[in-house]
Amino acid sequence: MLAAPQTVPDLDFQEIQIVLDFETYYDQSYSLSKMTTMEYVADPRFKVWGVGVKIDQDPTEYYTADEIPSLFDSIDWSICNLICHNTLFDGYILAEVYNIFPGFYSDTAAMARGLDPHKSASLAATAERMFPNDLTMRKGTELVMAKGVVDLPPGLETDIARYCIQDVDLTYAIYAKIAQSYPASERDIIDLTTRLFCDSPLELDVDFVEQLITENETNVDSLIENSGLTRAQLNSSAKFSAHIESLGLTVPVKRSDTTGKMIPALAKNDSGWKQLVTMYPEHNNLWDARTAVKSVVDNTRGQRFLTSVTKRGMLPIPLKYYAAHTGRFGGTEKINLHNLPRDSKLRHCLRAPKDSLVFAIDLSNIESRVLAYVAGEAVLLDAYKNGEDIYCSFASKIYQKTIPKPLKDGTPYLYDTERFVGKTAVLGLGYGMGAQKFFDTLKSGGRTNDVDLGFAQDIVNLYRSNYPSIQGYWKLCSRMLFAMLDRNQQGVSFGPITIGDRQLILPNGMSMKYPNLEYDPNFRQFSYESYKGGRLRVEKIYGGKLAENIVQALSRIILTDAMLMIDLEEHADVAHNIHDEILVVAPANRKKETEDMLMSWMTYPPKWAPGLPLDAECKTAQHYSK
Repeated sequence: MLAAPQTVPDLDFQEIQIVLDFETYYDQSYSLSKMTTMEYVADPRFKVWGVGVKIDQDPTEYYTADEIPSLFDSIDWSICNLICHNTLFDGYILAEVYNIFPGFYSDTAAMARGLDPHKSASLAATAERMFPNDLTMRKGTELVMAKGVVDLPPGLETDIARYCIQDVDLTYAIYAKIAQSYPASERDIIDLTTRLFCDSPLELDVDFVEQLITENETNVDSLIENSGLTRAQLNSSAKFSAHIESLGLTVPVKRSDTTGKMIPALAKNDSGWKQLVTMYPEHNNLWDARTAVKSVVDNTRGQRFLTSVTKRGMLPIPLKYYAAHTGRFGGTEKINLHNLPRDSKLRHCLRAPKDSLVFAIDLSNIESRVLAYVAGEAVLLDAYKNGEDIYCSFASKIYQKTIPKPLKDGTPYLYDTERFVGKTAVLGLGYGMGAQKFFDTLKSGGRTNDVDLGFAQDIVNLYRSNYPSIQGYWKLCSRMLFAMLDRNQQGVSFGPITIGDRQLILPNGMSMKYPNLEYDPNFRQFSYESYKGGRLRVEKIYGGKLAENIVQALSRIILTDAMLMIDLEEHADVAHNIHDEILVVAPANRKKETEDMLMSWMTYPPKWAPGLPLDAECKTAQHYSK
């Protein structure tokens, strides 16, 4: 582990608080429900009706489109804390339309998600939660009257101005109520993720994207022609299944997670599909064409990229703050850049500006390391401290022979399957996964035809016997579930986790909440309420699952703390986050210094886990290539 870099200077400033809300034209076909923010703002129909602005403690004022330029010119934006409800929208308009980039971004919608991840973060819902007994603190409905009206008549403009002022005042009241107690590091993460969207440091290689789309379409057309079927037949599960049966083959099936009924298992990651493809290579023309027709992610994303590029040629990075109650980021704006697959060629279209490089650095085995630390699993911790490839080490135990780690000099690796089994075990069995699910997970990988259910059970038993403290941690997490329901245990700590009322308090001051957590003694089962897709659901929770939540939340804090420290470095800009990986843009002539700095911050253990052995891997290129 490299030594920690020097502490960076304090960059606090005497800020001006500006609460702001734009009102813009929309109609039936032109709206944010049908378009991304980038497409909406770039569209020729885009029109600002006006903006509501509250500066510090002054009363909120509404300014028409004609009045906005002089107002904005009078403000020193470099010392402003911009506060909006969904700042990705209003901040993006400031950047793209007015070329304004505030010194700091705050977002009450993001804060609302952080406080109540299981509930709606809309302005209306947030205001009702924050001010349940004050009916004056409610979002208006006047905006619907302006739908499809390009030029607002005086009477309607007065109504929209009143509506806008109410939204600004609600946003200010929400911010005033929660900002002071909201962890400073999390406010900084909201600022950073908003800047990645409004002022991205990554360029889009437009020519590369257009060429990739053309090549993909040409390849798909060729494969369709070779298959002898039409695109419609290949795209329809029912029609494609009928064709498979006409060849005398059995269509693989699986149980639908939605309906519980048996359906064709024809997705590229379905074990039944992989087995079908392996057993009948003489029909590769069909399998390749089906896969190509269904795999349109790169083309769809590529088209979105092209419609998202800013006037300055940059690609906004839309990350959804606190998309999960563990704090993990999610994708948004219909391009889900938070889940850009490793095999996607679209990674190569994200490039650094001239004379700069993209540094892709990710935390190695972060969840397994954190789990070993909180569980006190000495064997696993020592293996990480000694620099072992833990996947190969555990695979060696499984197969009772030495499984060497792959070399990085291009030497062919002969133990890919064995290491895959070891990796799947280390990553999957730490949270109580049973033999059947482990077996299914292995089969979905498509490289383990020699593994049967009995062998899977042996691997599960081997993992639990080798790492008994992890199994003990599941039991400790079960105790935490009971403790969350016991008022006398609130404030009790289990390592870096502190018990609260139906919540676990994290070391950064945030909480993982379990609304209406209950224990059913008849079924010996815990459950809590979760809102997903606007619907109330009841989720089951148990020791192993809670351990997973804790590990993911702590791993996220390690990652975001590193992001903040890296971003404060003078010659480096955080550019993106994908799971446990951070992209950084820095000058090409500082390659070695930047790589050393990144490794230092990524491997520096947090104060709440001083003995945690962290490791990272960095790859550098002119574009995102990892």
